[in-house]
Amino acid sequence: MTWRQRPLPLLPPLLPPLGSVLSRLPAYPGSWLFARMLNASLAPQLAADTKAGLEGKLLRLRVSNLGIAFDVSWRKTGFAPSAPQATPDLAIAASLHDLWLLARREEDPDSLFFRRRLVLEGDTELGLLFKNAIDAFELGALDLFLRRLAPFSRHATPKDAA
Repeated sequence: MTWRQRPLPLLPPLLPPLGSVLSRLPAYPGSWLFARMLNASLAPQLAADTKAGLEGKLLRLRVSNLGIAFDVSWRKTGFAPSAPQATPDLAIAASLHDLWLLARREEDPDSLFFRRRLVLEGDTELGLLFKNAIDAFELGALDLFLRRLAPFSRHATPKDAA
């Protein structure tokens, strides 16, 4: 079993108390970190027309089982954190586990969507634009980040982090 096949590092019994704590924290620091991660991994790969389509649009990623959300928008040269607003242009929601599987390319967004484990709300055209950008995304920096998380997996061994 490779590191990509390992389960999410967090144990399910820890999620409710973790979610309770995280949901009480201010939203901005998490959105800032999420924007930085997107800028390091996804932004360099976005086509000019995708950047134009994202310009000024508020995107929200909600981790449904933790009760937290990250708000970002594209601003000319990259993703920037945004203050939470009542209605984002596009909201994407899934459990931490399903987001982990998506990030590691172990689960297809379409199959999660049709099984109602991935929820997209808002501008349909923007949702398709973002989904197509993610589908064309080469793992690169995100793959390195995920490899560094591997030792924290329940079943990982030190050689998995290499």
